[in-house]
Amino acid sequence: MRPNPIDELAQRLAQAFRDSPLQDMERNLKVVLGGFFERFDLVRREDFEIQKELLEKAAFRIRDLQVRIAALEAQAKAKP
Repeated sequence: MRPNPIDELAQRLAQAFRDSPLQDMERNLKVVLGGFFERFDLVRREDFEIQKELLEKAAFRIRDLQVRIAALEAQAKAKP
């Protein structure tokens, strides 16, 4: 049985603080938190914003193509 993720995070943080000198604390904290966040499929804000921008561009392109297809279909119906 897996321990509660929050309890596991607290234990790992406590271990990092006990075992490392002050100058290594930031590095250890990043490693601990990175592993914790990976387990929950969380992404960095920067990565999220990049994906959001790509999706917005794709949605705009899809709308543009839908308009063009509708115009071509209208032209095809108008021709005998």
